[in-house]
Amino acid sequence: MHRASLRSALPFLLLILAGAAAAQNTIPQRVDSLLRLMTLEEKIGQLNQYTDNGVATGPVTPDNEKERQVMQGKVGSILNVLGMERTRAWQAIAMRSRLRIPLLFGQDVVHGYKTTFPIPLAESCSWDLEAIERAARVAAVEASAGGVHWTFAPMVDIGRDPRWGRVMEGAGEDTYLGSLIAAARVRGFQGRGLGSTDAVMACVKHYAAYGAAVGGRDYNSVDMSERMLWETYLPPFKAAIDAGAGTVMTSFNDLNGVPATGNAYLLRDILKGRWNFGGFVVSDWGSVGEMINHGSVKDAADAARSALLAGTDMDMESRCYTGTLARLVADGAVPAAAVDDAVRRVLTKKFELGLFDDPFRFCDPAREERALNDPAHADAARDMARKSIVLLKNDRGILPLAKGLKTVAFIGPLVKEVKQNKGFWDVELPGVDSNFIVTQWEGVSAAVSRSTTLLYAKGCDIDGTDRSGFAEAVRIAKKADVVILSIGERRDMSGEAKSRSDLSLPGVQEELAMELLKTGTPVVVLINAGRPLVFNGLAEKASAILYTWWLGSEAGNAVADVLFGDYNPSAKLTMTFPRSVGQIPVYYDHYNTGRPATGDGDRFYRSAYTDLSIHPRYEFGYGLGYSPFTYGGLQLSARTMTAGGSIRATLTVTNAGRYAGEEVVQLYLRDLVGSVVRPVKELRGFRKVRLAPGETKSVTFTIDRESLSFYDRTARRVVEPGEFELMIGASSRDIRLKERFELVP
Repeated sequence: MHRASLRSALPFLLLILAGAAAAQNTIPQRVDSLLRLMTLEEKIGQLNQYTDNGVATGPVTPDNEKERQVMQGKVGSILNVLGMERTRAWQAIAMRSRLRIPLLFGQDVVHGYKTTFPIPLAESCSWDLEAIERAARVAAVEASAGGVHWTFAPMVDIGRDPRWGRVMEGAGEDTYLGSLIAAARVRGFQGRGLGSTDAVMACVKHYAAYGAAVGGRDYNSVDMSERMLWETYLPPFKAAIDAGAGTVMTSFNDLNGVPATGNAYLLRDILKGRWNFGGFVVSDWGSVGEMINHGSVKDAADAARSALLAGTDMDMESRCYTGTLARLVADGAVPAAAVDDAVRRVLTKKFELGLFDDPFRFCDPAREERALNDPAHADAARDMARKSIVLLKNDRGILPLAKGLKTVAFIGPLVKEVKQNKGFWDVELPGVDSNFIVTQWEGVSAAVSRSTTLLYAKGCDIDGTDRSGFAEAVRIAKKADVVILSIGERRDMSGEAKSRSDLSLPGVQEELAMELLKTGTPVVVLINAGRPLVFNGLAEKASAILYTWWLGSEAGNAVADVLFGDYNPSAKLTMTFPRSVGQIPVYYDHYNTGRPATGDGDRFYRSAYTDLSIHPRYEFGYGLGYSPFTYGGLQLSARTMTAGGSIRATLTVTNAGRYAGEEVVQLYLRDLVGSVVRPVKELRGFRKVRLAPGETKSVTFTIDRESLSFYDRTARRVVEPGEFELMIGASSRDIRLKERFELVP
C-alpha cells in the first residue's frame, strides 16, 4: 500500500482493531482509545448540535452545509429528526466521516410521540406514578422505533406562576411530588437502561430555577435565596439524576445574575461536583450565544469559553463552539483537558446506547410499524387521560350524566376540534394523519344511548369578539336536558414563549357560558387549557366543572368516560388556581409571616388583601369525585421520635358514596419551630386508595428522618429536634385529621 494511503487509512484500521477488542474493553477504555485518534476539530464537532435542515437526501454538496459538516465529523448530534427513514439517512452521512462516529438524534418527546398523552401538568394531577411512568414508557417505545435516541424531557421545573406558559410541561408547584414524578418519567423513558432499543435517553430540564421567572415572563431573570433554590427548585433535578437520567439541559434564565449556561456554581459545583453527575450537559436552544444578550460575555468566543468552562458540554444551535473553541484552545484560554472532558461525556453516552456497535440499531422499519400501531398504547393514553381530569364542581350531584338522557346539547368551540386535543409540544410525524385522535364529539357520541339526541352548536371561536353564534347555542340549550359546554385556550396559548398577563378565558367564551346559564338548563363546563385559568363567574354559577386540560389523542373517550360515570374522577390539582392574577404567585406551602391573616374577616394590619380573599379559588390537592370519602381513627405509633427512628401514622378511609372510586389521601407536616422559617405545611406523603361503595381501608404513613429534614441557611440538609404537626386530608386546605409529635435529640 502507498505510504500516503496507509496514513489516511490508519484511523479506520485502528477503529476496526478497537472494535474487535471491544468485548475485552470497558466503555471508558473505548472512549479513551477513540479520543486519541481525534483531531481537535473532530472533538469540537462532538459538542455541536444542529437541528434538521430538511435535506439529508441525495448527494452531499457544498450547498448542503450541514450534511457536509456531518461528513467532516463536525457535528455530534441533530435534533428534530423525525421518522426512521430520516434518521437512517442522516446516520448514513455520518458513516462517511473519517472516524465514523455516529450521530445522536434528539427530539422533544414531552408527552407522547405518535400516541399523545395528556400534557405533563395534567398527568401530574393523577398522582399515579405508575401511570405516569407507563406514559413515558409508551412514548419511548414509539420514539426509539422512529430512530430517536434522546428525548428533551422530563421538564422538572417547579411552577408557581400560571402566567408562565411552560407550567403545562411540568408537574406543578410541589417539590416532593415533583421529585417523585421526575424519577417516574426518567424510569419510563429509559426503561431497562440505555442500549435497549425500546428506550430513549432522558434529559432533565431546565437547570435551574427556570420556573421562577420574574413576572411569569418566559426567559426572564430569576432572583432567589440560596435556601429557596435548594429547598424547592433543585430536588426534582436530584431525583431525576438519582433515577439515572443520562443528560441535563441548561435553562435560559440567569440565576442571581449569572446565566445558567455559564453558571459554574450550578454545573461544576453542584451537578458534576456535589451530585457527581456522570452524564453530559446540553445547552437549551441558542443559550450559549444568548449570554451575549444577557451581558455576561462580550462575544461568541467569550460565550464559548464561559459555557464550556462552566460545564456545558454540548452547544445546541448557537454555533459558538464550532466557531471559536479551536482558537480558544490554541490561545490557552480553554484547556484542552476541558474539551476532552466534555467530549468524553458525549462519547460515553453514544457507547452506552450501542451506537458504535451498530449505528442503525434504532432504525428498524418493522419495529417502527408495530410501535406506531399498537392498540395497547391507545388504551394507556385513555387511562392516563381520564385519570388526569379534575372535577372542580358538581352541584346537586348532576354528574355523572345518565347515558339515556333524551336530549344533550354539546356546545362550544372545542367540541369538534381534532389537533387541539394534543396540546403544546406534540410531535407532528410526517405522513401520519390525525384520524386516530378522538374528538370530544366522537367520544360523547359513542357513549350516549341510541335514543339520545345529541345537538351541536359552536357558539363562538376560542378567541375574538364574534357573538353571532350565541343565538343558535341558546336555542339548542333550551331544547336540551343538559348542556355540555367545551371552552378554553387554544393549544398554542400555553407552552414555551406563551406567557399571559390575563388568565381569563380568551375571547367571548365566558359571555357565551353566561348566556347559556340564563336558559335554566343545567350547564356542565369542560375547561381545556394548559395552565390554571381564572373563571370566577363560572365557578359560582355553573352546575358542574371538569378541568380537562389537554388530554391527548384519546381525549374524547376519556371525557366521555368521566361525564357518564364509566370512570369516577380521582384527580387532584398539583397547582393552585388563583381568584385573580393579583394573587400570583400563590402556592400552598408558604411561610406564615409575623402577621398572618387567619381568614378573610381578619385583614386589619395583617398579611392580606383589602379587596380580595386570601384563599385561592382552588387549592393544591383539591379535586372531587362522585363519592364522598370519610377519614377517621388516626393513631400514631409513638408521640416521640429520635432522628434515627420513625413513627407510623395510621388512619381509616371509607367510601361513603354509591360509586367505586379512588381517593388521594395526603399527608402534610409542619415544623413548628426551626432555625429558619418553615412552611405552614409541606406534602410528605400520599396514598391513592381504591374503595368500593361502603368499603373501609386502613392507610399507614411512615415518618422518618428524611420526612423532617430541610435545608438550613448554609444549604446543609439538617434535622432539628422539636415539635411537629401532622395533618392528613383530601387537599392542602381540607385537612381532616391532626396530631402532634416531638423529635427528640
